[in-house]
Order: sequence, then structure tokens, then C-alpha cells
Amino acid sequence: MGQDNCKPQPGDIIEIDRPYYQHWALYMGNGYVIHVTDKGDASILGSMASVQTPWPKVKKELLMKVAGCDKWRVNNKYDRNWSPRPVKEIIQVAEKCIDMEVHYAVNSINCEHFFIRLRYGLAVYVLDKDADGDTAAAVIGAVFAGAVAVAAMVLSKM
Repeated sequence: MGQDNCKPQPGDIIEIDRPYYQHWALYMGNGYVIHVTDKGDASILGSMASVQTPWPKVKKELLMKVAGCDKWRVNNKYDRNWSPRPVKEIIQVAEKCIDMEVHYAVNSINCEHFFIRLRYGLAVYVLDKDADGDTAAAVIGAVFAGAVAVAAMVLSKM
């Protein structure tokens, strides 16, 4: 399907509209994204399976393969609140995450949180949403010990 009105740039967060949920990825450049999925090979089914396993894997695949026929868009929704890391740093940290197993919990430490951590260097917990679905409030800190631990693991390998 494609995304709305602009070409993704390295370091952009990509939101993919699945039938019953949103899948998230990070654009790496040259048509590739990294995303959190199951350990199998099927991206479309894999992103759904990641909801069912507590330790999915970070994979690098073509955005068109990951999105399939689903609509997608760049969604750097926190740019108005926080400055993203430099693109080179985002990509360096993201590259180190490829093939890493990460902790996953659909309601607390999910793929959206993982990519927010990569882009902004922050652990973010959404507390509330307004009628438009934009984040109305967020807490930064060690709310998600697992997300912080994963981030620390990635940064320590740099």
C-alpha cells in the first residue's frame, strides 16, 4: 500500500496498520527496516506471533516484505516533545540489535516502546491518549525495567 506523503528517512519510526493492532519498525535506509518479530521466517505472521512470545527477535527485512499489503506511515510522534538521537547513532544502536532476542509484553514493553527507545534514547510509558490518539502524557524513566535493561545491553556492546 505505502505510506502517507513522504519518503522515510533512516532513523524514522514506521507504524504499520495491521487488522487488529499496530506493528512498529525502524527505517534503516535502502528500503530496509528492523522490527520485533517471532523467531520464524514469515514476517507478516511473525509480527503477529511476537505478541505471543515473551522473547521475540529483532530482524532486518525489507519494509515492503514486513508491511505486505498493509498501510504504513512514518510516525515520529514524539519529535515535538524530544529531540531524536543523531541518525548515525540511531542506526549504529539499531544494527547492534539485529538478531537480538528482546523482552516483549504486549501491554507494557512492546515493539513501539522498543523503537521509541532507539530513536530518542528514552524509556517512554504512555499514560493516556486523547481523542485523536496522540499521546497526551508520558513518563520517562525506569518504568519499564526490561526496556531499560535491553537498552543498557545494546549500549554496552557499542
